[in-house]
Amino acid sequence: MAESKFNHVKISGITAVVPETVINIDDELEFFNNDPKLLERNKKILGLGTRHVADDRTTNADLCEAAAIDLIVQMGLDKDSIDALIAVSSSHDYKYPASSCILHGRLGLSEECSCFDISGLACSAYVYGLWLAHSLVSSGASKRVLVLAGEIVSIHSDRRNRNSNQLFGDAGTATLVEWTDEENPAWFITGTRGKGWDRIVAPAGSWALPVKEDIVNLEFKDDAGNVWHLWDEIMKGMDIFKFTTEVGPQGIKDILEYSGKTIDDIDYFALHQANKQIVRTVAGFAKLPKDKWSTETFSTYGNCGTAAVTMDIVRQLVAIPFGTACLATFGVGLSWGFAVLDFSKAKCGGVRLYKTPADKPSRAEQIEYWIKYFKGETGN
Repeated sequence: MAESKFNHVKISGITAVVPETVINIDDELEFFNNDPKLLERNKKILGLGTRHVADDRTTNADLCEAAAIDLIVQMGLDKDSIDALIAVSSSHDYKYPASSCILHGRLGLSEECSCFDISGLACSAYVYGLWLAHSLVSSGASKRVLVLAGEIVSIHSDRRNRNSNQLFGDAGTATLVEWTDEENPAWFITGTRGKGWDRIVAPAGSWALPVKEDIVNLEFKDDAGNVWHLWDEIMKGMDIFKFTTEVGPQGIKDILEYSGKTIDDIDYFALHQANKQIVRTVAGFAKLPKDKWSTETFSTYGNCGTAAVTMDIVRQLVAIPFGTACLATFGVGLSWGFAVLDFSKAKCGGVRLYKTPADKPSRAEQIEYWIKYFKGETGN
C-alpha cells in the first residue's frame, strides 16, 4: 500500500462529454429472453438504466479532445501554460503513438508540454492520473497538468453479450490540476494485487496474441448464450465482486485514517460506478450515510470504466456542489486507488453531449486512408 500526501496542489476545473447516442435498457428486452420480469429483476439488482455509446466514427481521443476544449474555453486558459498532459484510458486509439501525443497536437499545446499515457488499469486509473498530476506539480516538474480520462468501453464486448455489454457506457473527461500558494492537502493510497491480473482481461489484440487469420472470424458462446471473441474484455464476475467488496470498504477506512478524516468530514464519497449492487455493497460495508454516495451515475451513464468515478464527481458537483470528497476506485490489474481531495475550488462544466462531426471519416474511409499511407500515396 503506497501512501502519498501533497500540499499546494489544487483541482481547479473538471468537465465531461458523452456521445449523443443513448441506449435504454428497456429497449433491449430481446436480450433478456423477451421476459419483462427478468429485465426488471436485472434493473433492480444492477441499477441498469441508460448508457451513452459512441458510433464507429468516434474514438476515445475525440471525446477527451472535446472535454479538454470545453475546459480550456470555460476557464479561459492560456494553452501555453499547460506543461503536462496525461491521457488516462483502456481504450487508447492506437497501440502507439500515445493518445496524449495525439491530443497534444489536436489541442495545439506548447512543444514544452510533456505527454504520456496511463493504460491497462481502467476503473482505478483516474485516481492514478490525479496522483501522478499531484506528484508532478508538487515536485516542481510541472505547474499546470491536464488529466484527460476517457473510455470507449462499449466496444470492449459484443452487444449480444449480456455478461458485460449492458453495463458499459462511453465518456471523455478533462481535469485541471495546478499549483496553489494556499495550503491544500491531498491524500492518496494506491495498491496492486497482480496475482489476479487475469480476472479482468482482453486476451487478444496486442502483442501477446495479435489478431490474425486464426482468430479473426472466431466467435463462440458460453453456456448462458453470451457471444465472445478473444479480443473482448472478460471479467470473472464473482472474483471481482469479492475483490471489490474486500478492497473497497477497507480502502475507504485506510484513506480516512491516513488523512485524519472521519466520515462526517467528507461531503461526498465518489465510489466507482461499477453497478448498483457493487456500489451499495461497498457503501454498506463501509457504513456510509445514504446521502453521501449515489448509484445514479451508473443508472444514467453506465459504467464508464476509467471515467466512471470522474463522471460521478461531475454529475454530483452539478446536482449538489461539495468540497471534500473521498474517491474510491478498484479494478483491472487488480488495482485500487483511493483519495481525499478538495473540489471546492474546482470550476465544473457539467456533462455535455458530443455530436460526431459530419466530416469524421467512416471505418471504410480510415482503412482506405491507411492503405494509401502505407503505399506512400497520401502526400504525408
